Amino acid sequence: MLRFMKNKILIPLVILGALAAFFSFKYIGGNEATDQKEALIIKTVMKAIREGHYAPRDINDTFSSKVYHKLLDELDPEKKLLTQADINELKNYEFKIDDEINDGSMEFYTKLNQRLEAGVEKADTFCKEILKSPFNFKTNEKMQLNGDKLSYASDDNALKERWREYLKYRVLAKYVDLKKERDDKKDDKSKTDKTAADLKKKTDTELEADARESVRKNMESYFKRQHKVKEDTRFTIFVNAITNSEDPHTDYFPPEDKAKFDELMSGSFYGIGAQLREEDGKIKIVDVIVGTPCWRQGELKAGDEVLKVGHADSTPVDVQGFEIDDVVKLIRGPKGTEVRLTVKKMDGTIKTIPIIRGEVQKEETFAKSAILQGANGPVGYIYLPEFYSDFNHINGRRCAEDVALEVQKLKAANVTGIILDLRYNGGGSLSDVVDMAGLFIDQGPIVQVKSSGTAAMTLRDANKGILYDGPLAVMVNENSASASEIMAAAMQDYKRAVIVGAPTYGKGTVQKIISLDDFADPLTRAKLSSGGDGNKGDALSYSSAGSLKITIQKFYRINGGSTQQRGVTPDVVLPSYYDDIEVGERKDKASLKWDEIAPANYQRYANAVNTAEIAAQSKKRVSSNPTFELIQQNAARLKKLQDNNEVSLNETEYKKELDEASVISKKIEEAQKKTTPFAITNPKEDLERINIDSANVKKNEDWIKNLKKDIYLAETVNIINDISKQNMKVNMGTGMK
Repeated sequence: MLRFMKNKILIPLVILGALAAFFSFKYIGGNEATDQKEALIIKTVMKAIREGHYAPRDINDTFSSKVYHKLLDELDPEKKLLTQADINELKNYEFKIDDEINDGSMEFYTKLNQRLEAGVEKADTFCKEILKSPFNFKTNEKMQLNGDKLSYASDDNALKERWREYLKYRVLAKYVDLKKERDDKKDDKSKTDKTAADLKKKTDTELEADARESVRKNMESYFKRQHKVKEDTRFTIFVNAITNSEDPHTDYFPPEDKAKFDELMSGSFYGIGAQLREEDGKIKIVDVIVGTPCWRQGELKAGDEVLKVGHADSTPVDVQGFEIDDVVKLIRGPKGTEVRLTVKKMDGTIKTIPIIRGEVQKEETFAKSAILQGANGPVGYIYLPEFYSDFNHINGRRCAEDVALEVQKLKAANVTGIILDLRYNGGGSLSDVVDMAGLFIDQGPIVQVKSSGTAAMTLRDANKGILYDGPLAVMVNENSASASEIMAAAMQDYKRAVIVGAPTYGKGTVQKIISLDDFADPLTRAKLSSGGDGNKGDALSYSSAGSLKITIQKFYRINGGSTQQRGVTPDVVLPSYYDDIEVGERKDKASLKWDEIAPANYQRYANAVNTAEIAAQSKKRVSSNPTFELIQQNAARLKKLQDNNEVSLNETEYKKELDEASVISKKIEEAQKKTTPFAITNPKEDLERINIDSANVKKNEDWIKNLKKDIYLAETVNIINDISKQNMKVNMGTGMK
């Protein structure tokens, strides 16, 4: 059965988690057995790509240059490890990596390791020396945080100066934090513990020393961990620089990482329900899993940077520079206990978020519905977090069947329209997309799928009849990808629904995971299964070639256009925080290009909505909505930060920048509080299940509370009201197909 791999948009957690670690290790060269295994794995990977990839690239000088620059950008993004002299030496390999891949040579990989190892050793020495002396936060210095705006340091002295600026920035942030904490406790007249009392008495000079010591310990721990990185880990990153130069979704998994990936895809999540990744030495939130403790708490968001992890009765641990596994250990704990995450938001504000640990239940990833009270009557709402399908069990749950059940509940409630929410839905089962789209049309093509060198195959809804033919809106955003884009595109091409939100991610490709052992000849398999020289502790420990997640197909809309890179542009575009920032598939230079094929034969929906009129009515409301205006202001601010992320190392100016960053955020919170929430209820069929215990009741209350605060959902309810005024009638006569 044709199926999309569940694409979470970003490179798998376990791979990204190693990126910062790669450039901080002690390389032991001269291990011939390891070098031979690594060369064999690369050879096997390239064979699999050549034979199975949808559009394998020529392994030539152009490809070599892409791999070269991708590695440098990933491994030294802030240009704090390599000098211009190092680059001059490595530059000799920019157009030779393709030759090394073909010849089985590891010369560039070895040289890069050596240069980065030397850079880490120097950085370690610099940090120890720099942090011995106090910093002066009254000088008017600035630091550029955007590595793309920096040149490589001309020599070691310039590199040391770059580290001095970085460490001063880290200490300043900690110092300002400590001063605020001290001043807050001085204003607190209630009884406090001894630690708080001691903090009240500390001078600015003492707090600067404390901040410096905190950063020193953090950096010491950071460098200590980096020297323990395994050869397997850094080699995996090197191979992925090659595979990701084919396209962003072709990833190499050594055996251990493949097992972790399978575990991630099966629904085993962290205790608070947040997925993390390590990026440039920072721990960031990749995703907040629906229905989990942090989702119910509501403040932790994708993109937040985790600065500290603490508990109710302990001093928070600064985790900057930590590995993901270490951060996870701090976050995990007994059910019902509290963990406090201090995070840096996308707009630069710092916030401490308390979260009560709890079990992450897979049930919360399934489709569910609610009834929203609109101006013209009740509006149905269906939330679908992913296109799930349990192919391992005959009676396993499938999202198309579940959505059909939710539609029936909403029809029984006499809703005037239905909203299908696909925001943050990264994809899943292709067959379920076809079946789900068929709930809203009466037979016809849904998507075209094309393999390399073959004609496109059209996947159709062949079931006669339509389950629901009333007003329909589909919500999408920048993180709606793959299968979500197929669904939205089909509804848009048929003029069956109004698509609402922001342009989607733009992933128009299909992947599958294959075993690389199937592409290795008998001699290669024998060499890989050998034990190496048996002496080197860091010798490559693979007993097989591992696995490859490889792009095998592209899909196309029924109008012939690809969603690749361009995604789906909504009929009604609402302001987004990322309006001015390039996001999604089009951001990656290695992504496959947009193209088009012949359209399928289809007929537009008979009761098609006048989307231009609907968009005009929405634009009028949005333009007078202060919250959307603030969102646009924040989008402009984020664009400015991206273009030139320069921060002051002067205490007064730094605090001013922090205050400015929080102004818009606070205004948005205040504006949302003033918004009149609409009434939301559950379908009567769900009440027995919801009321089965108090925990379930609370979970449902939290979900409804979040829906009431959703400004995008409120506007989509208005859009459904507008559609219903165009005299579309709900078909109440047909049952499930």
